[in-house]
Amino acid sequence: MRAKELRKEAKMNKLQIVLSGIIKNNPTFVLVLGMCPTLGTTTSAINGMGMGVATMAVLIMSNLVISLIKNFIPDKVRIPAFIVVIASFVTIIQMLMQAYLPSLYASLGVFIPLIVVNCIILGRAEAFASKNGALDSILDGVGIGIGFTLSLTAIGAVREVLGSGAIFGYSLGISDYMPLVFVLAPGAFLVLGYLMVLFNKLAKK
Repeated sequence: MRAKELRKEAKMNKLQIVLSGIIKNNPTFVLVLGMCPTLGTTTSAINGMGMGVATMAVLIMSNLVISLIKNFIPDKVRIPAFIVVIASFVTIIQMLMQAYLPSLYASLGVFIPLIVVNCIILGRAEAFASKNGALDSILDGVGIGIGFTLSLTAIGAVREVLGSGAIFGYSLGISDYMPLVFVLAPGAFLVLGYLMVLFNKLAKK
């Protein structure tokens, strides 16, 4: 009976790691990290989703590798070593997107290689992956990645509807009545601010 309770508790702990990244430690709406890609790539829902998924892939793989090699890295070169690992996976993702999703890659532009210096990824490597096992680090990457992807997709969707009268590229037939400001820089700040307030109010309930 005790063993069954321990297994159940372990499963709950694993689930809490994932849920924490989506809600409690949401990188966009709670931790307010990665604001450059958040504001720069969310002119549409598909761009936000693409950026989020690319970041999540790098986050999961770098967390895994860093958790496996953490005991072999001297403290003096810890951060440079983490950056090398992250940069390697960013290069792989960049090449894959260029090959299979050229239009999305062109839309996201410089923000894909800039994933290397995204504070979300380096922050999770330092705060979590370097202190935990491989499975927990993967789950942390999944949770934070999903939270980031959902946040960017939501911001992009709202901006696209309000600014272009479309959603995921499909016109809603109201583009003539929509203010263009929402697909410009000021609109990004407005949508982010309102969604941040809404998210935190709902998360506290």
